Amino acid sequence: MKTLHTDIAIIGAGTAGLAAYRAAKAAGKRALLIEGGPYGTTCARVGCMPSKLLIAAAEAAHSAAHTDAFGVRVNGKISVDGAAVMDRVKRERDRFVGFVLEGVENIPAEDKLRGYARFVSDTVLHVDEHTEVQAASIVIATGSRPSVPPPFRALGDRLVVNDEVFAWNDLPRRVAVFGPGVIGLELGQALARLGVTVRVFGVSGSLAGISDPQVRQAARKIFQGEFYLDPDARVLETTRVGDEVEVRYVALDNSERTERFDYALVATGRRANLDGLGLEHTSLALNAQGVPVFDRETMQAGDSAIFIAGDANADAPLLHEAADEGRIAGENAARHPDVRPGLRRAPLAVVFSDPQIAVAGKGHARLIPGTYVIGEVDFGDQGRSRVMLKNRGLLHVYADIETGRFLGAEMVGPSAEHIGHLLAWAVQQELTVARMLEMPFYHPVIEEGLRTALRDAAAKLALAREALRPEATEDEVV
Repeated sequence: MKTLHTDIAIIGAGTAGLAAYRAAKAAGKRALLIEGGPYGTTCARVGCMPSKLLIAAAEAAHSAAHTDAFGVRVNGKISVDGAAVMDRVKRERDRFVGFVLEGVENIPAEDKLRGYARFVSDTVLHVDEHTEVQAASIVIATGSRPSVPPPFRALGDRLVVNDEVFAWNDLPRRVAVFGPGVIGLELGQALARLGVTVRVFGVSGSLAGISDPQVRQAARKIFQGEFYLDPDARVLETTRVGDEVEVRYVALDNSERTERFDYALVATGRRANLDGLGLEHTSLALNAQGVPVFDRETMQAGDSAIFIAGDANADAPLLHEAADEGRIAGENAARHPDVRPGLRRAPLAVVFSDPQIAVAGKGHARLIPGTYVIGEVDFGDQGRSRVMLKNRGLLHVYADIETGRFLGAEMVGPSAEHIGHLLAWAVQQELTVARMLEMPFYHPVIEEGLRTALRDAAAKLALAREALRPEATEDEVV
């Protein structure tokens, strides 16, 4: 076993790992990027980009099939060539991966080490039994993988996770989706719009990360009008029968049904890739999920020289968050022990369903009861949305009663990816609702719906403050 010495060892060459490497090098430190699997980020290979390619095809099919309301007649039947759809998904996916690989190829060979790393101590790693790496600091950026509950594993190759969907050469006829989170909802709706028979099953009523009960109910009603969705399903049994998956469940009308599918797409969450790292050989404290306890402002795990970034820390599994965390981890690994808080941006999450879903700033579940008001707009009669027949959805904005500051929002509706950005910027700038209403709103645009919600919040803030005002004294009355 040979020995290598470096300032910073980075385990994992995904989004967070590459960001950590760039930050470490910018600080003038020696950095070693260790990767055992294929190069290329989760986003490019099996996440953001291939899923959006599938969604784009689904939106094209849906739009072509729904032109009559505009007085536009499409002659003939709309057909979906599943093989052609998947060919474009894979071809464009490979192009995006290629850009990532080009970046990795440009990294000097002496800064890369192939193999799987395992901790021997806080600052020593063994890589595939061929190399010992001694580092002043270490960044864990090993990413995550789909988590599959044990009952599904008996389905064998009829069980797929989102990674495997993008390896299909053609579209199947029938798919049961388990888990209406972000991945399950996006892929479930896309497949349904491409002509696949889809059933989406969830538990506990959760839906795409929405915590506001009214917004979640609005979303549930919208999506149930398009495809089968039961976020609080009673699935009685899933079994493999030949090359099919048989699902016995209680339907929304309380009848018991048994259906067969070509695949069961399990989208029940992801787990951090930490097993096999030998964390037991470190000084790190682990939480109940086996993830090192860390400071999300510095990415430092305890008081050690180990930092953890990206999906590996199971905090905010989003590409832009992974990039920020990797940069912070790399900078602090370079200056350890003089670690400093890094820039953490306002929270922003988007679901690319139709209508889209967005959560910006503090979501409903993070608010303190009695300290805020809710401004609302229903997009049913919103002008521009109705013009485009996109008038479905609900937006809730949250404002602090004491300060009038905008706290966050949850929405399902048109252009949520764009409105979500505006709202996240407002949170990061610590704007008040009054200040936001001073901003320009063009006509006619969907953002006028946001202004309606902000006006509603402003009116409720005035009422809430009036209710809190001390009673007028007798002299004031006279």
